[in-house]
Amino acid sequence: MTSLCNCCFQTFLKSIFSHTAWDISREVDQRLHLTSWWTSPPTREEAAARSAGGMAGAPDERGPGPAAREQLQQQHVGCRVFPERPAQGTPQQGFLSGFFTSNQKCQLMLLKTLETNPYVKLLLDAMKYSGCAVNKERHFSCEDCNGNVSGGFDASVSQIVLCQNNIRNQAHMSRVVTHELVHAFDHCRAHVDWFTNVRHLACSEVRAANLSGDCSLVNEIFRLHFGLKQHHQTCVRDRAILSILAVRNISKEVAQKAVDEVFESCFNDHEPFGRIPHNKTYARHAHRDFQNRDRYYANI
Repeated sequence: MTSLCNCCFQTFLKSIFSHTAWDISREVDQRLHLTSWWTSPPTREEAAARSAGGMAGAPDERGPGPAAREQLQQQHVGCRVFPERPAQGTPQQGFLSGFFTSNQKCQLMLLKTLETNPYVKLLLDAMKYSGCAVNKERHFSCEDCNGNVSGGFDASVSQIVLCQNNIRNQAHMSRVVTHELVHAFDHCRAHVDWFTNVRHLACSEVRAANLSGDCSLVNEIFRLHFGLKQHHQTCVRDRAILSILAVRNISKEVAQKAVDEVFESCFNDHEPFGRIPHNKTYARHAHRDFQNRDRYYANI
Protein backbone atom coordinates (compact mmCIF):
# COMPACT_ATOMS: atom_id res chain seq x y z
CA MET A 1 0.00 0.00 0.00
CA THR A 2 1.52 3.34 -0.98
CA SER A 3 2.10 6.18 1.45
CA LEU A 4 -0.76 8.09 -0.22
CA CYS A 5 -3.17 5.20 0.41
CA ASN A 6 -2.00 5.00 4.00
CA CYS A 7 -2.72 8.70 4.48
CA CYS A 8 -6.18 8.34 2.94
CA PHE A 9 -6.89 5.34 5.15
CA GLN A 10 -5.80 7.23 8.27
CA THR A 11 -8.17 10.08 7.36
CA PHE A 12 -10.98 7.61 6.75
CA LEU A 13 -10.42 5.91 10.12
CA LYS A 14 -10.21 9.26 11.90
CA SER A 15 -13.54 10.39 10.50
CA ILE A 16 -15.32 7.18 11.54
CA PHE A 17 -13.80 6.34 14.92
CA SER A 18 -13.27 9.78 16.46
CA HIS A 19 -16.12 9.13 18.88
CA THR A 20 -14.56 6.10 20.59
CA ALA A 21 -12.78 6.13 23.95
CA TRP A 22 -9.28 6.21 22.45
CA ASP A 23 -7.38 8.28 19.89
CA ILE A 24 -6.71 6.72 16.50
CA SER A 25 -3.09 6.82 15.30
CA ARG A 26 -2.54 9.97 13.26
CA GLU A 27 0.77 9.42 11.48
CA VAL A 28 1.70 6.87 8.81
CA ASP A 29 5.05 6.13 10.46
CA GLN A 30 3.16 5.17 13.64
CA ARG A 31 1.05 2.70 11.63
CA LEU A 32 4.16 1.23 10.00
CA HIS A 33 5.80 0.84 13.40
CA LEU A 34 2.72 -0.93 14.75
CA THR A 35 2.62 -3.20 11.70
CA SER A 36 6.24 -4.19 12.29
CA TRP A 37 5.50 -4.91 15.95
CA TRP A 38 2.46 -6.97 14.96
CA THR A 39 4.33 -9.14 12.43
CA SER A 40 7.61 -9.62 14.29
CA PRO A 41 7.82 -12.81 16.36
CA PRO A 42 8.16 -12.26 20.12
CA THR A 43 11.71 -12.28 21.46
CA ARG A 44 12.71 -14.24 24.54
CA GLU A 45 12.70 -10.98 26.49
CA GLU A 46 9.15 -10.22 25.28
CA ALA A 47 7.96 -13.70 26.19
CA ALA A 48 9.49 -13.32 29.65
CA ALA A 49 7.79 -9.94 30.02
CA ARG A 50 4.32 -11.51 29.71
CA SER A 51 4.07 -11.67 33.46
CA ALA A 52 4.37 -7.87 33.59
CA GLY A 53 1.84 -7.26 30.84
CA GLY A 54 -1.90 -7.50 30.61
CA MET A 55 -4.50 -9.47 28.74
CA ALA A 56 -7.97 -8.68 27.55
CA GLY A 57 -9.92 -11.84 28.15
CA ALA A 58 -13.16 -13.63 27.40
CA PRO A 59 -14.84 -14.93 30.56
CA ASP A 60 -15.98 -18.51 30.70
CA GLU A 61 -19.73 -19.15 30.44
CA ARG A 62 -19.74 -20.48 33.99
CA GLY A 63 -18.82 -17.08 35.46
CA PRO A 64 -15.94 -16.07 37.76
CA GLY A 65 -14.37 -18.68 40.02
CA PRO A 66 -13.25 -18.27 43.65
CA ALA A 67 -10.14 -16.29 42.70
CA ALA A 68 -12.21 -13.82 40.68
CA ARG A 69 -14.71 -13.43 43.51
CA GLU A 70 -11.87 -12.61 45.90
CA GLN A 71 -10.66 -9.96 43.48
CA LEU A 72 -14.00 -8.18 43.70
CA GLN A 73 -13.14 -7.34 47.30
CA GLN A 74 -9.91 -5.60 46.29
CA GLN A 75 -10.04 -1.82 46.14
CA HIS A 76 -6.66 -0.99 44.56
CA VAL A 77 -5.98 -0.92 40.85
CA GLY A 78 -3.56 -3.49 39.45
CA CYS A 79 -2.70 -5.19 36.21
CA ARG A 80 -1.50 -8.66 35.28
CA VAL A 81 -1.59 -11.27 32.57
CA PHE A 82 -4.73 -13.35 32.86
CA PRO A 83 -4.97 -16.25 32.40
CA GLU A 84 -1.52 -17.04 33.79
CA ARG A 85 0.58 -18.30 30.91
CA PRO A 86 3.01 -21.24 31.39
CA ALA A 87 6.60 -20.05 31.47
CA GLN A 88 7.66 -22.60 28.88
CA GLY A 89 4.47 -22.40 26.83
CA THR A 90 4.21 -26.21 26.91
CA PRO A 91 0.71 -27.70 27.27
CA GLN A 92 0.15 -30.31 29.93
CA GLN A 93 -0.10 -33.89 28.75
CA GLY A 94 -3.12 -36.04 29.57
CA PHE A 95 -3.74 -39.78 29.72
CA LEU A 96 -4.45 -40.04 25.97
CA SER A 97 -1.78 -37.52 24.99
CA GLY A 98 -0.06 -39.99 22.67
CA PHE A 99 -3.27 -40.42 20.68
CA PHE A 100 -5.06 -37.06 20.64
CA THR A 101 -3.95 -34.20 22.88
CA SER A 102 -6.03 -31.25 23.97
CA ASN A 103 -3.58 -29.07 22.07
CA GLN A 104 -4.23 -30.96 18.84
CA LYS A 105 -7.98 -30.67 19.38
CA CYS A 106 -7.59 -26.94 20.01
CA GLN A 107 -5.53 -26.51 16.84
CA LEU A 108 -8.10 -28.37 14.73
CA MET A 109 -11.01 -26.33 16.10
CA LEU A 110 -9.04 -23.13 15.56
CA LEU A 111 -8.30 -24.05 11.94
CA LYS A 112 -11.97 -24.78 11.24
CA THR A 113 -13.00 -21.48 12.82
CA LEU A 114 -10.49 -19.48 10.78
CA GLU A 115 -11.64 -21.13 7.55
CA THR A 116 -15.42 -21.18 7.99
CA ASN A 117 -16.71 -18.70 10.58
CA PRO A 118 -18.09 -15.51 8.90
CA TYR A 119 -17.37 -13.30 11.94
CA VAL A 120 -13.74 -14.41 11.97
CA LYS A 121 -13.28 -14.19 8.20
CA LEU A 122 -14.44 -10.56 8.21
CA LEU A 123 -12.15 -9.64 11.11
CA LEU A 124 -9.18 -11.33 9.43
CA ASP A 125 -9.84 -9.40 6.21
CA ALA A 126 -10.26 -6.14 8.14
CA MET A 127 -6.97 -6.63 9.99
CA LYS A 128 -5.14 -7.41 6.75
CA TYR A 129 -6.66 -4.28 5.20
CA SER A 130 -5.43 -2.28 8.22
CA GLY A 131 -1.86 -3.55 7.82
CA CYS A 132 -1.99 -6.22 10.54
CA ALA A 133 -2.33 -9.50 8.66
CA VAL A 134 -2.92 -12.42 11.03
CA ASN A 135 -0.72 -15.52 10.94
CA LYS A 136 -2.10 -18.62 12.61
CA GLU A 137 1.28 -19.79 13.93
CA ARG A 138 2.43 -16.35 15.11
CA HIS A 139 -0.73 -14.80 16.53
CA PHE A 140 -2.56 -17.75 18.16
CA SER A 141 -1.43 -19.98 20.99
CA CYS A 142 -3.36 -22.94 22.47
CA GLU A 143 -2.41 -23.25 26.13
CA ASP A 144 -3.70 -24.59 29.42
CA CYS A 145 -5.02 -21.76 31.57
CA ASN A 146 -5.69 -21.33 35.25
CA GLY A 147 -9.21 -20.48 36.34
CA ASN A 148 -12.32 -20.53 34.18
CA VAL A 149 -11.40 -18.09 31.42
CA SER A 150 -11.70 -19.21 27.81
CA GLY A 151 -9.05 -17.02 26.23
CA GLY A 152 -7.35 -13.66 26.13
CA PHE A 153 -5.46 -11.14 24.01
CA ASP A 154 -1.88 -10.72 25.22
CA ALA A 155 -1.11 -7.18 24.05
CA SER A 156 2.51 -7.38 25.19
CA VAL A 157 3.29 -9.83 22.36
CA SER A 158 0.27 -9.27 20.08
CA GLN A 159 -0.98 -12.82 20.54
CA ILE A 160 -4.34 -14.47 21.18
CA VAL A 161 -4.32 -17.15 23.86
CA LEU A 162 -6.89 -19.94 23.56
CA CYS A 163 -7.48 -21.89 26.76
CA GLN A 164 -7.51 -25.45 25.44
CA ASN A 165 -8.55 -26.89 28.82
CA ASN A 166 -11.65 -24.64 29.00
CA ILE A 167 -12.87 -24.37 25.40
CA ARG A 168 -15.46 -27.10 25.17
CA ASN A 169 -16.63 -27.31 21.55
CA GLN A 170 -16.46 -25.75 18.09
CA ALA A 171 -19.12 -23.11 18.74
CA HIS A 172 -17.33 -22.04 21.92
CA MET A 173 -14.03 -21.80 20.02
CA SER A 174 -15.63 -19.58 17.37
CA ARG A 175 -17.02 -17.18 19.98
CA VAL A 176 -13.70 -16.93 21.79
CA VAL A 177 -11.69 -16.35 18.61
CA THR A 178 -14.15 -13.68 17.44
CA HIS A 179 -14.09 -11.95 20.83
CA GLU A 180 -10.30 -11.86 20.94
CA LEU A 181 -9.98 -10.77 17.30
CA VAL A 182 -12.09 -7.70 18.12
CA HIS A 183 -9.43 -6.84 20.73
CA ALA A 184 -6.69 -7.52 18.19
CA PHE A 185 -8.45 -5.27 15.64
CA ASP A 186 -8.68 -2.47 18.21
CA HIS A 187 -5.01 -3.02 19.07
CA CYS A 188 -4.14 -2.63 15.39
CA ARG A 189 -6.22 0.44 14.58
CA ALA A 190 -5.79 2.55 17.73
CA HIS A 191 -3.41 3.48 20.53
CA VAL A 192 -5.09 1.37 23.20
CA ASP A 193 -3.57 1.71 26.66
CA TRP A 194 -4.43 -1.79 27.83
CA PHE A 195 -2.32 -1.69 30.97
CA THR A 196 -3.14 1.56 32.79
CA ASN A 197 -6.32 3.02 31.28
CA VAL A 198 -9.33 0.99 32.36
CA ARG A 199 -11.62 3.07 30.10
CA HIS A 200 -9.70 1.90 27.04
CA LEU A 201 -10.07 -1.70 28.16
CA ALA A 202 -13.75 -1.14 28.91
CA CYS A 203 -14.35 0.23 25.41
CA SER A 204 -12.78 -2.79 23.74
CA GLU A 205 -14.65 -5.18 26.04
CA VAL A 206 -17.96 -3.48 25.19
CA ARG A 207 -17.18 -3.80 21.48
CA ALA A 208 -16.11 -7.44 21.83
CA ALA A 209 -19.27 -8.42 23.72
CA ASN A 210 -21.42 -6.51 21.24
CA LEU A 211 -19.87 -7.78 18.00
CA SER A 212 -18.71 -11.33 18.76
CA GLY A 213 -22.08 -13.01 19.25
CA ASP A 214 -21.51 -13.34 23.01
CA CYS A 215 -24.95 -11.82 23.58
CA SER A 216 -26.87 -13.60 20.85
CA LEU A 217 -30.38 -14.76 21.70
CA VAL A 218 -29.33 -18.43 21.59
CA ASN A 219 -26.43 -17.89 24.00
CA GLU A 220 -28.60 -15.93 26.40
CA ILE A 221 -31.26 -18.65 26.40
CA PHE A 222 -28.58 -21.24 27.26
CA ARG A 223 -27.51 -18.99 30.14
CA LEU A 224 -31.18 -18.82 31.23
CA HIS A 225 -31.09 -15.05 30.84
CA PHE A 226 -34.27 -13.55 29.44
CA GLY A 227 -35.47 -10.03 28.86
CA LEU A 228 -37.49 -7.97 26.44
CA LYS A 229 -36.53 -4.29 26.62
CA GLN A 230 -32.91 -3.54 25.70
CA HIS A 231 -31.79 -7.01 26.75
CA HIS A 232 -28.90 -6.99 24.28
CA GLN A 233 -27.50 -3.78 25.81
CA THR A 234 -27.83 -5.24 29.30
CA CYS A 235 -26.00 -8.40 28.25
CA VAL A 236 -23.19 -6.43 26.59
CA ARG A 237 -22.74 -4.29 29.70
CA ASP A 238 -22.69 -7.33 32.03
CA ARG A 239 -20.28 -9.32 29.84
CA ALA A 240 -17.92 -6.35 29.53
CA ILE A 241 -17.82 -5.92 33.31
CA LEU A 242 -17.11 -9.63 33.80
CA SER A 243 -14.25 -9.49 31.30
CA ILE A 244 -12.69 -6.47 32.99
CA LEU A 245 -12.87 -8.13 36.40
CA ALA A 246 -11.13 -11.20 34.94
CA VAL A 247 -8.06 -9.18 33.94
CA ARG A 248 -7.90 -6.24 36.34
CA ASN A 249 -7.51 -6.26 40.11
CA ILE A 250 -10.21 -3.63 40.69
CA SER A 251 -13.58 -3.49 42.40
CA LYS A 252 -16.80 -4.22 40.59
CA GLU A 253 -17.88 -0.62 41.17
CA VAL A 254 -14.80 0.72 39.37
CA ALA A 255 -15.38 -1.65 36.44
CA GLN A 256 -19.04 -0.62 36.21
CA LYS A 257 -18.09 3.07 36.25
CA ALA A 258 -15.58 2.58 33.42
CA VAL A 259 -18.14 0.71 31.30
CA ASP A 260 -20.81 3.34 31.96
CA GLU A 261 -18.48 6.16 30.90
CA VAL A 262 -17.68 4.65 27.49
CA PHE A 263 -20.76 2.56 26.82
CA GLU A 264 -22.72 4.81 24.46
CA SER A 265 -19.87 5.62 22.10
CA CYS A 266 -18.27 2.18 22.12
CA PHE A 267 -21.55 0.27 21.85
CA ASN A 268 -22.32 2.27 18.70
CA ASP A 269 -18.88 1.65 17.19
CA HIS A 270 -19.59 -1.35 14.95
CA GLU A 271 -16.36 -1.44 12.95
CA PRO A 272 -15.42 -3.42 10.99
CA PHE A 273 -18.90 -5.00 10.71
CA GLY A 274 -20.80 -1.79 10.05
CA ARG A 275 -23.73 -3.22 12.05
CA ILE A 276 -24.35 -5.48 15.04
CA PRO A 277 -23.97 -9.02 13.66
CA HIS A 278 -26.71 -10.73 15.66
CA ASN A 279 -26.15 -14.04 13.86
CA LYS A 280 -24.09 -15.64 11.10
CA THR A 281 -26.40 -14.34 8.38
CA TYR A 282 -25.78 -10.78 9.53
CA ALA A 283 -22.04 -11.52 9.67
CA ARG A 284 -22.04 -12.93 6.10
CA HIS A 285 -23.81 -9.82 4.80
CA ALA A 286 -21.36 -7.59 6.66
CA HIS A 287 -18.43 -9.54 5.20
CA ARG A 288 -19.85 -9.18 1.69
CA ASP A 289 -20.25 -5.44 2.17
CA PHE A 290 -16.69 -5.17 3.48
CA GLN A 291 -15.32 -7.05 0.47
CA ASN A 292 -17.24 -4.73 -1.89
CA ARG A 293 -16.25 -1.47 -0.15
CA ASP A 294 -13.56 -0.55 -2.70
CA ARG A 295 -16.00 -1.05 -5.58
CA TYR A 296 -18.52 1.18 -3.80
CA TYR A 297 -16.07 4.04 -3.11
CA ALA A 298 -14.66 3.80 -6.65
CA ASN A 299 -18.12 4.60 -8.04
CA ILE A 300 -18.70 7.67 -5.86
